[in-house]
Amino acid sequence: MPVIPFEALLFDCDGVLVDSEPLVNAVLVEMLGEMGWSLDHDEALERFTGTMVRDHAALILEKTGVVIDPAWEKRFRARRDQRLQAELQAIPGARQAVAELHRDMAGRMAVASGADIGKVRMQLDKTGIATWFDGQVFSGQDLAANKPAPDIYLHAARQLGADPARSAVVEDSLTGIRAGVAAGATVFGYLPATTRHVTAEAMRRAGAHTVFRHMEELPQWLRQPL
Repeated sequence: MPVIPFEALLFDCDGVLVDSEPLVNAVLVEMLGEMGWSLDHDEALERFTGTMVRDHAALILEKTGVVIDPAWEKRFRARRDQRLQAELQAIPGARQAVAELHRDMAGRMAVASGADIGKVRMQLDKTGIATWFDGQVFSGQDLAANKPAPDIYLHAARQLGADPARSAVVEDSLTGIRAGVAAGATVFGYLPATTRHVTAEAMRRAGAHTVFRHMEELPQWLRQPL
């Protein structure tokens, strides 16, 4: 079997390992609707996927007159986490892919998410995926700058003792792809057939080396010669 030609594998979490984005998006649409801003789910996914809600505070204030302060964020996270605890599932094929990759890359795989670390760890534990990452789980919210800045991928690579330029990043959002490219990594864009808010062409324009449709295919894509 061909060797994986990377020193480290760095995974986004939401939309790559766990199918959280529709659930979180639904909570956000509900709360924004309660505040007077009526959004459909596709528009919300296009606006908010791969970013933090607070990044859109000025727009939310314009649309609703409500300031996104720490108290609001606390209420949002509580409702979000309740929905995730009740309904979250792994991305189809993700458990199989990371288990297979771990056989070759044990100790050289990390989760590098833009979400808050409590949410990331809860999701990985709930879906049983945490076991293959050996505690190497990081959040861009704990660093100076979050995605699309490269900080989270640079940090994760350093923690694994890897050269970011010899690392692979797996992402599903344009924001995350740009972060991986800025870090100098080779980025693999995951784009399932159900995704409507981003296209393969847009992923490639953002710098994705490869765009693939099925998570169980990831190991074979990673083993392709560069």
